[in-house]
Amino acid sequence: MSRIGVRETGASGTSEQLQREQDSDTSEQAVRKQERDLKELLEWFRQNDKLPKEIDPLLLRRFYQCMFGDVEETRKLIEVNYALRNRHPHLFIKRDPLDADSKRTFDYADILPLPGLTPDKCKVSLYCFREFEASKMHHTEDTRAFFMVSDCRFVTPDDLAKPDVLSEGEVQIFDMKGTTMRHISRLTISTLRAYIKFLQLAFPVRLRAIHMINCPTYLDRIVSVVKPFISDEVFKLIRFHTQSINTLYEFVPREMLPEEYGGGAGSLEALRTHTQKALVEHRDYLMDPDHWVVVKPEKRNESSWRFFK
Repeated sequence: MSRIGVRETGASGTSEQLQREQDSDTSEQAVRKQERDLKELLEWFRQNDKLPKEIDPLLLRRFYQCMFGDVEETRKLIEVNYALRNRHPHLFIKRDPLDADSKRTFDYADILPLPGLTPDKCKVSLYCFREFEASKMHHTEDTRAFFMVSDCRFVTPDDLAKPDVLSEGEVQIFDMKGTTMRHISRLTISTLRAYIKFLQLAFPVRLRAIHMINCPTYLDRIVSVVKPFISDEVFKLIRFHTQSINTLYEFVPREMLPEEYGGGAGSLEALRTHTQKALVEHRDYLMDPDHWVVVKPEKRNESSWRFFK
């Protein structure tokens, strides 16, 4: 439709058209600013001795979006992220999605990003036991697997139907079915501290909510163990569903959940297969030191690698 034709429709049509043009101009300016900022951040990243050699473009976008497009805050978040990774290489760097430790974790537990986004553009992930024997739990190895799945997800589209749309936040669902105090006794304090600290300070997405479902009757005992390691800000995001899973549907659309949880996103087996396939496809990336390892300046021209301590 021509602009002349719009003018002939009257004042209302003219006003609506002008508003659309203004919105379009604002959107174009925002896109150009983002492109400039991301280019600047990439150059900064590659020249920064406190960072690895490379970063995936999609991961860089997530850092930038997480900080609402503030370049300086994005830089701070990136440096904290890689500093913590290199402080705990056994959790974030020395890893292989196909090794025996990973297989053991994925054989007894599911770590599953769920397809699509919520109406408010949040990505949802589900964590649950497949087998309930506490001796199968190895907290440090399981935490390493969690971060591998997360890192794989961060370089893949959040919604295949809209690959250019990034999530506005992270929603985590922990199914506590089968959790006993024996599981809690197998937690490694140093690993728990590192996990919570990274989640609170360095995650490249904004944590919006944590839902605990199928909570046991002794929930208060479990909470008393982990609460000292969680900031008040994060603890306020946790919602305990003690009566029924139906209360979860108030926050997460049923169609995003697996069939076993009354949803329409396919079976746990199908989601598990998809996640494992993605891990295999990104294995080289997950294990590539150029994307994760920070090398001290004096070692940058040598063949050996040294981690920050």
